[in-house]
Amino acid sequence: MQSEFVHAGIWSVVPPLVAIVLSLITKEVIFSLIIGIMSGALIFSVLTGLGAVGVFTVTIDTMIAKLADGDNAAMVIFLALLGGLVAVVTRAGGSSAYGVWAAGKIKSQRSAGLLTAFLGLLIFIDDYFNCLTVGTVMRPVTDRHRISREKLAYIIDATAAPVCVIAPISSWAASVISYYPTETGITGMQAFVGSIPMNLYAVLTIFMVIWMAIRKTGDYGPMAGVQRRAEAGGAIKEGALSPSGDGAETVNELDRLQVSAKGSVPDLIIPVAFLVIFCVLAMLWYGGFWDKGGETYRDIPGAFGNTSAGYALALGGFCALIIAFLLFVPRGLVGFKDFFSTLGAGIKSMTPAIIILTLAWTISGICRDSLSTGKYVAALVEASSMPVALIPAIMFLIAAALSFSTGTAWGTFGILIPITISICDIVAPHLSIVSLSAVMAGSVFGDHCSPISDTTILSSTGARCNHIDHVSTQIPYALTVAAVCFVGYLIAGAAAPLGLAVSAIITLPVSITLLVTLLLLLPKRWKPRAA
Repeated sequence: MQSEFVHAGIWSVVPPLVAIVLSLITKEVIFSLIIGIMSGALIFSVLTGLGAVGVFTVTIDTMIAKLADGDNAAMVIFLALLGGLVAVVTRAGGSSAYGVWAAGKIKSQRSAGLLTAFLGLLIFIDDYFNCLTVGTVMRPVTDRHRISREKLAYIIDATAAPVCVIAPISSWAASVISYYPTETGITGMQAFVGSIPMNLYAVLTIFMVIWMAIRKTGDYGPMAGVQRRAEAGGAIKEGALSPSGDGAETVNELDRLQVSAKGSVPDLIIPVAFLVIFCVLAMLWYGGFWDKGGETYRDIPGAFGNTSAGYALALGGFCALIIAFLLFVPRGLVGFKDFFSTLGAGIKSMTPAIIILTLAWTISGICRDSLSTGKYVAALVEASSMPVALIPAIMFLIAAALSFSTGTAWGTFGILIPITISICDIVAPHLSIVSLSAVMAGSVFGDHCSPISDTTILSSTGARCNHIDHVSTQIPYALTVAAVCFVGYLIAGAAAPLGLAVSAIITLPVSITLLVTLLLLLPKRWKPRAA
């Protein structure tokens, strides 16, 4: 990669704008990122006199430099290992065993909804694994207790990305951490953990799922109609997945796995538990909790703050795979050769995510390191009369619109996180974590309810629900939470000078109170209609 950088002025905002506009037009995030990258390389080449060849050399040099970065390479390895772990756990039959166990324990519609949500909260390591497992396991149970397929799809979708994005040990955390600039004074993991309480969309969506599971009369809008039909004994409305999209490809790959009939509930829980344990221990190891001489440092927060998250997650994923091998192969749940063929299928399922991640690293590298996009935008914000307290709410709206239009949160992370943090570092350092939370929240909103999102497709597939029916019944719920989030980020921006903790203490109760008020009023105002 070229080591020099230029102050490109207004031209520095062209690459992200090109990527955003093309994403909105084409709905193809990979194509849009590539063109955005090459537009930035073209601008850099013209300003530095590299010529036409520079467009290609800058593009490839930047991409290689990002992949050669140890932390980024570790993130790719972690995602590959996580995909393999998801596949072998699915094949071992632990998920289906959980379904059999749950069927014997659930006696009411309320407990069926709550247990479905609980399973979604338990499987926090990856949204693909979450969608496919929860749908397959709980569909017979929710059918028996007259929960509509559309509501099942909503519960699956609402406990996929929103849960993964606030779990420090997940594929989503790995993505966010990798986008966080290294020169800010805190690590990506510290920033991620700090953002969790203020990720309003994730927190409020989880709250709403539990609320809806508990309150039998809580549904409103189109969801109320389909749920009334299901409770009245209407026929289950089956649906088919459109054969296009990354989500469809993942389903086709993982649905071909032969699931063992000898699996048990611990075969689902043990690998996930060991993944968490190993990742935590690895974070402490890389953070210096133990030195080479065997002496123990007692500063656990310091070790977490000093850790290399990518290396730790990769090590934890590798160790969890070893546990899965020892747990499944000797007992005959998965054969020796089948284990490794399944491992390969799982790794392959992560290919779209790894491609998007690599391209997002590249465009953020060109914008930040070559064209100084963040500094230019920050200077514009500083010179304007816009109150800086509006930054979190504005970034939430931008991220929500972009991720809804493109169907990907990860691509939105890669475009907006580096620019947002650069702006805040210059004009409002106290807003950095809140604004990061707002970008993540808006990105998850789009990923949650966009009709072209992979997790939306996977949720309708897992529930065997018509895809458009899932989207149309879910959007009013998602918009309810999003509206509350916008108000919450206005409050958070105003309260941010008081400190992150105080801001969270003020913002969260107000946001939850506002959401509860809407959830009590909307079922009365938005009457159910026949589906």
